[in-house]
Amino acid sequence: MTTGDKLSCRVDEIREKVREARKHQRYYEANKKRLNAEYKAAQKAGEVHTKAGLGSGFGLLPWLLLGMGAFSNLFQGEASNPWIGGLGLLTFNSLYIYVAFRAFHKETRDAVSTRVALVLLGLVTFGLAMAYGGNWLLFFPLFGLATGAVVRLPHLRWVGAVVTVVAGAASVFRDGWGGLDTAYATWISTMVTAAIMSLSEAVRQLREAREELARRAVEEERLRFSRDLHDLLGHTLSVIVVKSEAARRLAPRDLDAALVQVSDIESVGRQALTEIREAVTGYREGSLSTDLDLAASALRAAGIEPVVHRSGQPLAAQTEALLGWVVREAVTNAVRHSGAERCEISVQGSAERVRLRVWDDGRGTTAGTAPTVGECGGECGSENAGRLSIPVVGGTGLKGLAERLAAAGGSLEAGPGPRGGFVVRAELPVESVTPERPGEPAGAVRAARIGEVAG
Repeated sequence: MTTGDKLSCRVDEIREKVREARKHQRYYEANKKRLNAEYKAAQKAGEVHTKAGLGSGFGLLPWLLLGMGAFSNLFQGEASNPWIGGLGLLTFNSLYIYVAFRAFHKETRDAVSTRVALVLLGLVTFGLAMAYGGNWLLFFPLFGLATGAVVRLPHLRWVGAVVTVVAGAASVFRDGWGGLDTAYATWISTMVTAAIMSLSEAVRQLREAREELARRAVEEERLRFSRDLHDLLGHTLSVIVVKSEAARRLAPRDLDAALVQVSDIESVGRQALTEIREAVTGYREGSLSTDLDLAASALRAAGIEPVVHRSGQPLAAQTEALLGWVVREAVTNAVRHSGAERCEISVQGSAERVRLRVWDDGRGTTAGTAPTVGECGGECGSENAGRLSIPVVGGTGLKGLAERLAAAGGSLEAGPGPRGGFVVRAELPVESVTPERPGEPAGAVRAARIGEVAG
């Protein structure tokens, strides 16, 4: 087998691996959508439950033992009209249990039936206290406990005051000034119960908020990884395909040039592996200069003349990473779909904003889509910072980038260029950074013209 045949076999192997990688990427996207759809369906069906509040109505039932004195009065014959007293005691206990079990859930606690039951409980308590006095006055603290379990601020203060005044008046009327102790016990039971219930709800809400934040963090991490995977693999695989085709074309007539392309494929593949590992761990910080160099190399391999201009002060790592993503996606689209002969990439920075522009002289659209002009309608000024100026441009790449830039206070536009072809514009606020090299002032102007030497 000749060297050309070996090279051709190697190129075929690389193309097969590229197809396999794209197959896995499509499977990942489809599986992610399916899982999200199943989770939303489970939420609508009520299969995803929220944890109940702390405690239940059983925690309030032991306090009914305060009524044992009244119960003993009935059996010992110390209460007049025992049948009426027994019926009142049964009614009180039934209403108290009903209110207690409905007080631990906001929906049932705020229901009209619960409020009506609480009012009836108060009337029964007042009637029994006025009719019998003595041990029957202890139903007032129980009524205060039920009131504190149901009523919340801002109504709690005046409702608690009314209950306390009524309890104090009835107790003083039946037992003299010693009844003020009952009024004090009623006030304490009302306020302490309300405080404990409010604290219980606050703990439950904090726990739910923590779980919601954790769930959102997982979703954001999945979204970040899917975006990084799309941007990394989309650009890298496009470069590998372009260079593989260039190597196949060059192999029959210029073996050395073909070997150079194969060497570039190996280098790009190794770099892609490193970037994917860093994307998985979340520590990737892009270098705009590296992305510009790779973009120029990919354009040259596709037969497109690259012209890159860069000027302005050094940028923060996050800003360079975001602009690098835009360069990758725009150049990938140009290589795949544009059929262009020339592609210009310019990065211009000022004291407040940095602008990236990628223009090609190709067909002016991406495959299968109809681009539209972004909302900014041109260069987005600072007043449009953070607006999601999103075009309808192929796939999810530019749409995902528009969301990223909007979250960072920037904007992204894409559509037909004024001179024909297709143009992508990105704008971000400038963050303060230290000089990239020792001795270089932060405001130094750097300009480079990359790609013209290769012709």
